[in-house]
Amino acid sequence: MVLKVIGAGVGRTGTYSLKLALDELGFGPCHHMEEVLHNMDRQVPLWLDALAGKPDWPAIYDGYNAAVDWPTAGFWRDLAAYYPDAKVILTTRDPERWYRSISGTILKLMTMAPEAPPAMQPWFKMALGLANERFFGGKTDEQHGIEAFEAHVAAVKAAVPAERLLVFEVAQGWEPLCAFLGKPVPDMAFPNTNDQEEFWKLVENGMG
Repeated sequence: MVLKVIGAGVGRTGTYSLKLALDELGFGPCHHMEEVLHNMDRQVPLWLDALAGKPDWPAIYDGYNAAVDWPTAGFWRDLAAYYPDAKVILTTRDPERWYRSISGTILKLMTMAPEAPPAMQPWFKMALGLANERFFGGKTDEQHGIEAFEAHVAAVKAAVPAERLLVFEVAQGWEPLCAFLGKPVPDMAFPNTNDQEEFWKLVENGMG
C-alpha cells in the first residue's frame, strides 16, 4: 500500500485523535506509535534501520494508508519525498502546553528505559533515538524543548508546499480536515482522546 496521508506532527499534538479521525474518513489503517508497540518484533528493527539511514518504507507501512505520530513524524521530510502524492498534516498546539503534556508522558516514559525489561530495550533504543536525540538534540529542558518544537513546525511549513500541507489543531474539528482531504464531514463528534491518563493506558496495553 502507498501512504495517502503523512502526519508531520510530533507526539502530544493530538496525533491519536487524528489517527481515529483518519480511520473514520476512510484513510485507515493509520500507523501510530501504538502500532509499533503492538508489533514490536517486526516494527522496531525496521525503525532502528531507518534511524541508521537504511529505511524500508514499503515494509514499515505495509498494510497502512496513512501514518501519524512518532516514529513517522521524525522522518516527515524523507517520507514527503518518498510518497510525493501523499498529503501532509502538521498537527500543532500551544508550545508551552505541548511541553507540559510531553513532560508528563513521553519524556517521563523515556526516564524508565534503564529499568525496562530486556524485551523492551530495543523499543526504548528506538524511541530515545527518535525523541531525545533526533528531535530534542539531547536537551529536554523546557527552553530547549519548546525551541525544538517551534523549529520543527517552522521547518515543515517552509518545506511542504501550501497546497499539500494542512496545519491543524485538533480543536478545530472536522471542517478543515475534511475540506483538505475532500471528504464529507461525518455525523459524529471529532475524536478527543489520549489525555495523560489514556496515554499511560495505551503504553500499558502496548507493553503488556
